[in-house]
Amino acid sequence: MSALIIGGCAIAQNTSEVDVPSSTTITVNELGQTVTKSQAVSFRITPPLSEWGTLEEMDPSEIGKKVRNDFDREGYLEAQNEIVKDPVVQTEMGSRKMRSPLQNWVGQSGSGYPPDPSGAAGPDHYVQAVNTVYRVYSKTGGSLTGSASLSSLWPGSQNAGDPIVMYDRHADRWFISQFKSNPNGILIAISTTNDPTGSYYEYSFNLSQFPDYPKYSIWWDGYYMTSNSSHTAVVFERDKMLAGDASADMISLSLPSLGNGGFRSPLPADSDGPLPPNGTPCYFFNLEDNAFGGVSQDQIEIYEMNTNWSNGTATVSSSQQLSVPTFDAVFSGGFANISQPGTNQKLDAIQGVLMYRAQYMRWVGYNTVVLTHAVDLGSNRSGVRWYELRDADDGNWTVHQSGTYAPDNTASRFMSSAAMDAQGNIGLAYSKCDGTSIYPGIYYTGRLSGDALGQMTFGEIEAISGSGSQTVTDRFGDYAHLSLDPDGKTLWHTGEYLGNNGGVRTRIFSFDLEIEAGIQDNPFYENLEMNVSQDNDQLTVSVDGVHGEGDVQVELIGMDGKVIQSITTKPIGQSLEESFNVASLQSAIYFVRVGNVNFQKAARIMITK
Repeated sequence: MSALIIGGCAIAQNTSEVDVPSSTTITVNELGQTVTKSQAVSFRITPPLSEWGTLEEMDPSEIGKKVRNDFDREGYLEAQNEIVKDPVVQTEMGSRKMRSPLQNWVGQSGSGYPPDPSGAAGPDHYVQAVNTVYRVYSKTGGSLTGSASLSSLWPGSQNAGDPIVMYDRHADRWFISQFKSNPNGILIAISTTNDPTGSYYEYSFNLSQFPDYPKYSIWWDGYYMTSNSSHTAVVFERDKMLAGDASADMISLSLPSLGNGGFRSPLPADSDGPLPPNGTPCYFFNLEDNAFGGVSQDQIEIYEMNTNWSNGTATVSSSQQLSVPTFDAVFSGGFANISQPGTNQKLDAIQGVLMYRAQYMRWVGYNTVVLTHAVDLGSNRSGVRWYELRDADDGNWTVHQSGTYAPDNTASRFMSSAAMDAQGNIGLAYSKCDGTSIYPGIYYTGRLSGDALGQMTFGEIEAISGSGSQTVTDRFGDYAHLSLDPDGKTLWHTGEYLGNNGGVRTRIFSFDLEIEAGIQDNPFYENLEMNVSQDNDQLTVSVDGVHGEGDVQVELIGMDGKVIQSITTKPIGQSLEESFNVASLQSAIYFVRVGNVNFQKAARIMITK
C-alpha cells in the first residue's frame, strides 16, 4: 500500500509490484562511443485511475509560490553582436481568415513558475500535464478526472516536474513522463489500454546525471529522449514497455560535437502518421547560432541514432550541418528577455534552442520535419522562426521553406510550437506580449500546403488574452505543445498565459486548417473519405474525393513502418477501390495509406484472423 496525497487528502492506492531484474552494462561501440544499457529499476501496474476516487483541485492560493530552477544555464551566452536583418521575416499578417478555436478551455495552473504545460489528444480524450499535476478531459473540455499529483503515477517518487504527455497513435496508448532526482533519472507511465483513466505500467530508470528539460519522440523502434545533460541521445524499449514487460531496457549515449550556447536541447524526430520504415535511424535536430563556440554559420545540425536491441547497443553520428537563413538566437538579459506592460520584470524567451516538438511526417516519396525557435529581431523583440525540412526518403535533409513570423514592429512572439496536419498544412501557436499594452496571452496562425512558401497566410487569432504581467520571476512557459489529433485534421495546443495580477494560467484549445479550405485551395482532393473493411482474407480500401488522373499509391504498412504490400492505381470518377490479400498476416495493428506527392490519407486498422 502507498499513499496518494492530493489537496491534503491521502487516498489509498494499491499497486501491483513486480520484481525487476535491474542490470547495467557499459560498452564502447564501433565509433568509440561509450554506450550505457540499463533496465528499469522499478516497475508497477496501477489500479485504474477511475477507481482512485474524487481527486481534489489544488488550493489556488498555493499555486505559483515556487520558482523552479530546473535549468542549468550557467555561462549562457549574452548577445554581443549587432542584430542583422532577418532575411525571411514576415512583417504583415496573412489575408486568409481563420476561425476561432473549435474547443477552448482553461487548463491546470500547476504549482509553480513555470508550469511546463504539455498535452496530447487521442480519439476521445485530451490529457494535460503541468508542474506537478495531470488531468484527463473529454475533447469538449469536460473533466473526466480531477487534477492528480504526478507522483501518484510513481508512488514514493518526488514531484520533480518537467512532464511530457504523448499519445502513441500507432499503439493506441498514452505516455506520461517526468524527471526525478536523488537518484537522477526518468519516470515513464504507459497506459495499459487506450483509456487514459485506466491503469498504467510504471517504469523508473536511473541516469548518472540529472536529465534536465527532457524532450521525447515516438519512433518505430523506441521512445527516444534528449535532455540538457550528458545523456543527449536516449532510447527506451518501446515494444516491451507497451507490453508491460518489466525487463524493458534504456540505452543512452552523448551526441558528439553538440554546439550550444550554455544549455543543450536537441529534439528527436517525433512521428505522426505512419511510422518510418524499420531500419530508419532516429533523427535529432540541434539549433546552432554562429555566436556559439566552434560554430561558423547559423545552422541546424542533424544527427542519426541507430539502435540494436538484440545486442543492447547504439551509435549516434552527425550526418548534416544544414545551413539556414541567418538568424540571431542569442538575447540579452540571461533568463530575462521579453518585455511586459507595467513592469521592468522581463520573461524568459527560452533562447538558443529548438522548441518542442520536431514533428516528423511520412509522405509518398519524401518526409517532413517542422521546427520552431525564438529569434531576436532587435532590442529583445522576439519573432518565431519556423522551418519545414524535407528529405527524399534518403536522410539528406533540405530546407523546403522557412520564415520568421513577426507581423508588426512592437510585439514579441515566443514559446512556440508548430505541427503539420495530414494534408501538409502547418499550424503555429505561441505566446505573445509587448511592453505597453499586450499582456502575455496565447495566439495562433497557419498556412495551407499550396500557399506561397515561407508565409503564414492566415491572420493571427487570439486563443486567450493575458490580463496581467508577471512580476515575481522571469521564468515562463518552458514548454508549449502543439499536437495532431488522430483524425489527421485537428491541431491541439496547450501553453501558458497570465491572468489577473500575473497569475500563472494555461490554456487548451484546438483548431482545424483544413475546414478553412475549399476546392479552390486543394485541387487534389475534396471531402476526402477513406473506408477500410475486412472480409476474411481480403482487406478492401475505398477512397472518395480524389481529383486528377495521376497515379496513387495504396499501401499496407506494418507497426514497424515496413510497407508490406503496395498497389499503384488511378482514380476513376474521383474514387478508387483496391484489395489486399492478408491471409499470411497475423492478427495485429496495421496502417493503410493512400496518396501521392500531392496528398495522402492514412488510417490505423486492426486485422483479425
